[in-house]
Amino acid sequence: MKKDISLPVVTGVSIAIVRKMNEIQQAEWFVYFINDNDHGIQNLFITSRGYGEIDGETRQTSTLRHAFDYVEPKSQVLVEPIQPEVFPLNNEYWVSYYIGDVIYDKRFTFVPDSIVEGNLTKIPALNLMGILHE
Repeated sequence: MKKDISLPVVTGVSIAIVRKMNEIQQAEWFVYFINDNDHGIQNLFITSRGYGEIDGETRQTSTLRHAFDYVEPKSQVLVEPIQPEVFPLNNEYWVSYYIGDVIYDKRFTFVPDSIVEGNLTKIPALNLMGILHE
């Protein structure tokens, strides 16, 4: 039965955690969904949560849910702000969306302490420095 279910391959989408400097030159962090496809995406749902250990103590954030009716081709949407206090956790973004009648599904997980200054790269789609998970 399970072998009869075909799961479509997710391509052309990514999650980025980026740093923006505010008006007083303090870093603020944001999560973006990037659609790099030549086609739009319908009914995008993103569930985010953080989990893991900080200083030997098990921690878990609230689960947040975000919905977007349509994401244009070659565009990005702001998902949520993110606080540096959760960077030592696994930060998971579970993405589901439709293209036509086909549902696509993928989990993007930023592992603990991967969101650090040394890992920042230029993300051309946003023209910002950040971490891109494809």
